[in-house]
Amino acid sequence: MNTTTAAHSSAGKLLAFRWDNWRLALLATLIGVPLSAFVLPNFAAVVATCILGGLLVITSVVYSWTRHVGGLLVAPAIAVLVVMNIFPLLWSLGLSFYNYRADRQSLSFIGLRNYERLLSDPVVWERLTTTATLVVLTVAVQMVVGFLFALLFSKQFPLRRYLLILVLTPMMLSYVAVGAFFRYYYDPTFGLVSQVVNMFTDEPFVLISSTGGAIAAIVIADAWMWAPFVMLLVLAGLVSVPKHLYEAASIDRVPAWRRFWSITFPYVKGLLMLALLFRTIEAFKLFDVVFILTDGGQSTETIALYVYRQAIQFNKTSYSASLSYILLFTVIVLTNLYLYLANRRTKEG
Repeated sequence: MNTTTAAHSSAGKLLAFRWDNWRLALLATLIGVPLSAFVLPNFAAVVATCILGGLLVITSVVYSWTRHVGGLLVAPAIAVLVVMNIFPLLWSLGLSFYNYRADRQSLSFIGLRNYERLLSDPVVWERLTTTATLVVLTVAVQMVVGFLFALLFSKQFPLRRYLLILVLTPMMLSYVAVGAFFRYYYDPTFGLVSQVVNMFTDEPFVLISSTGGAIAAIVIADAWMWAPFVMLLVLAGLVSVPKHLYEAASIDRVPAWRRFWSITFPYVKGLLMLALLFRTIEAFKLFDVVFILTDGGQSTETIALYVYRQAIQFNKTSYSASLSYILLFTVIVLTNLYLYLANRRTKEG
């Protein structure tokens, strides 16, 4: 009997029409938004969604007014985050289930058909393969070059401070500036690469005239810009290695490779993994350098450039939104894989 009474009391509180009943507003939003998308016309569905969302916000504020003052203080920041980040993310996710073009005012629900088209489209898989190739090559070059630079600048030598500033300069430039710089650098008429090759041959050298050369040009440009980022992270680990460990190793006549593997590498391994994660995520979004250097020619069109063409040039809004979420899912999988490896290493340690 007491259980039945408590259940009725809880149901009564949930269904009570009060300005502080945020649970009822949340329930109405979760039910009303999908229902309005299926039943109401497009404009009416948008209006209903805004009204339900506004009621949820009002009831949450009224409920928290006397109970959670601290939460209300950070509410403006959360609201900005929702409006600027979360809402566009959810809006684009919703568009991926519709057939919508920016140049037409028609909207029809098609479910998962966009994702079916993407997963069966050989062009998409070709762009993903190109992107994966560029990610592997450019991240590998950045990790190796950045690590070698970190080893170099971890030691004291004349003009070290000025050379360090010079090496860090590319990271401060924009992608457009870097792309324009390397476009002139690779120019067959007056570019430095062509001039050097012309010293041995009489024909102009065009590096991006082949697929391999175009990929190499993109990898070199991106690595030139972001290898200093890897260097900074690794350098932070190198300078934190206690000096007495090296002194003890030199007294015991430990070989250089053993000192590196037993002393140096454990201090920079975590930072290397962090640099690997950051640069892999950024490399998946590689767009500017590819667009300026090759414009996707010579089989160098990345998935980010392909999304741009579908969304902006061909106005396939829903199709490009679906492709963007496949890319987002790929990045999330890689991030979770990194976190899994990091947690396992922590537990083993």
